Amino acid sequence: MKVGITETLLRDAHQSLWATRMSTQDMLKVAEQLEEAGFHSMEAWGGATFDSSLRYLNEDPWGRLAKLRAYFKNTPLQMLLRGQNLLGYHHYPDDVVEYFVQKSVENGISVMRIFDALNDVRNMEVAMRAAKKAGAHVQASVVYTTSPVHNVDSFVKTGQELKEKGADSICIKDMAGLLTPKVASELVGRLKSEVGLPIQLHCHYTSGMASMAYLKGIEAGAAVIDTALSPLAFGTSQPATETMVVALEELGYDTGVSLEKLSGVTQEVRSWKNGYKDVAAPLRVDTDVLVYQVPGGMLSNLRAQLTQQGMLNRLGDVLAEIPRVREDLGYPPLVTPMSQIVGTQAVFNVITGERYKVKSKEIRDYVKGLYGRPPAPISEELQAQILEPGEEPLTTRPAELLEPGVEKAREEIKQYLERDEDVLTYLLFPEVAMEFFQKRQ
Repeated sequence: MKVGITETLLRDAHQSLWATRMSTQDMLKVAEQLEEAGFHSMEAWGGATFDSSLRYLNEDPWGRLAKLRAYFKNTPLQMLLRGQNLLGYHHYPDDVVEYFVQKSVENGISVMRIFDALNDVRNMEVAMRAAKKAGAHVQASVVYTTSPVHNVDSFVKTGQELKEKGADSICIKDMAGLLTPKVASELVGRLKSEVGLPIQLHCHYTSGMASMAYLKGIEAGAAVIDTALSPLAFGTSQPATETMVVALEELGYDTGVSLEKLSGVTQEVRSWKNGYKDVAAPLRVDTDVLVYQVPGGMLSNLRAQLTQQGMLNRLGDVLAEIPRVREDLGYPPLVTPMSQIVGTQAVFNVITGERYKVKSKEIRDYVKGLYGRPPAPISEELQAQILEPGEEPLTTRPAELLEPGVEKAREEIKQYLERDEDVLTYLLFPEVAMEFFQKRQ
């Protein structure tokens, strides 16, 4: 039986362990060997890579994609897209979403993995429709989490909605490493039988369970798994590619991946370690995630916020506050941007000594319904603090309130335009983009 492997080295692996700092120059050193290795797809773009390329590396993310596409002729390039949030932290107008998806596919993306932090399918449908129109494979994600309102039934229902909206395959996105082997088996089995689309598993190793979840998921019918080459595996990244290939092939599964082709890549990436040591995350299993549900990237953000305030000694209090804030907000999954919103509010609650004395703009917008439909009702007490008397949260799709943005942005930056995609870069990260354009000129 065939089981495909999506390699995350060029996107999620370095996002998880090297703060998304891998340079395009380094990527191109190993691109040819990765292309020849026989992967189902190569995750190489999206997530935080777009922002980090501009902000920290002074690289044009569109330029990176073009350079990678020149190497990957047979292995499809895959990206992660945050639905109506694209690669940012708030919703963008429909014309921006459609144009971004169109340009991503034109520049080399073949597989578009689309998710919404609340599993609100309404926030995914414009991106899904645009990806389908552009000719990409539409992989729609069910964001996995645990709470009193999340269970296998609710995830299967989301999977059915995504199929109705045109998904070509379903990804179970386990960003915090919470998926247990038992649930993986049940969830994959039911999605396969009741939704009937190919299932891909994306698990982080944070809690130490991902390899076991993968194996049980594959036994239940998962068609593809995400892994990371061993120098950037484990910790808050994915299980190691080499380990999974050997284990699966011994059990009679054909991954199509050649470890001989990868041996040189492994040595090369290992040799880069010193260059990234200043941003490298510790490689360890953290079972606290099973209690607090805090993904690795969120934990490093919390540490940074508390260090700035000289209050790192309060990290334990913040971790204890996060589940309480999450409950108040109707149990949103802790994935971008909800992980940042919940985490920041928990920090405010702890350092001010009074819950919700300071409320972020994002929390206010979330309670007003501007991020979408929460999985469960928001605490009435918190709503009373934020909503005006008689004000009701928004119930329509949030992006319906937004004015078109592409042509306005094009006019604003016409003196800096060198390529059509610059408009999208500016729309996503205006300040960082302007700084980049000025340096480029």
